[in-house]
Amino acid sequence: MELWELLDIQKGVTAVIGGGGKTTLLRTLGESLCARGRVLLCTTTKIYPFPGIPLARSALALAALAGRPLVCAGTVLPETGKLTAPPVPLSQLTSSFDYILAEADGAAGHPLKAHVPHEPVIPPEARQVVTVVGASGFGRTVMEAAHRPERYAALCGAALADAVTPAMAAAVLRAEGLPGIVYINQVEDEASLADARALASALGRPVAAGSLHRGVWQRLEP
Repeated sequence: MELWELLDIQKGVTAVIGGGGKTTLLRTLGESLCARGRVLLCTTTKIYPFPGIPLARSALALAALAGRPLVCAGTVLPETGKLTAPPVPLSQLTSSFDYILAEADGAAGHPLKAHVPHEPVIPPEARQVVTVVGASGFGRTVMEAAHRPERYAALCGAALADAVTPAMAAAVLRAEGLPGIVYINQVEDEASLADARALASALGRPVAAGSLHRGVWQRLEP
């Protein structure tokens, strides 16, 4: 099964949030979905450009790439080289692209993420949300594994020095009440698969889990 099928990605705008592989997930989905329609990769926060994928920095550049099935668009920040929002509003881009995948969160490279009030930056055009959880965070301390660690600890009733468990991750997800499907990435061995199963059980609902690095994934029932 293709990952887009497992995640039930529909046409329109999909927001990807969380930690532990959002950018890789965008690329993986984009490269698969472009066989089904035009795909745009973008952000509502900040991301680096995708190597090998055409980048449109302006409305004129977007028009010039009209024949390309997979495109990235964003405004370049000269000081970092990162991209911010596309040069054309998403409300207009939906008429030019079948699928728009928007990274709508930042995690500073951490596998886990808790949100403060202004996060995530889910665009109003989004029809669905995918929350990524990095399994590499399990067993590490909250301080090490989580972006916004104080917030993460508060949401799951833990201390910063406590090792993150699947039950703690599920408590954070429940407390935040974000919509959409959960995808547990970085499931590289039997131990991390067991953690992913435990997270699904603690959430009480199905999740998707797998390894973007290895190109394998599956649905896990609670």
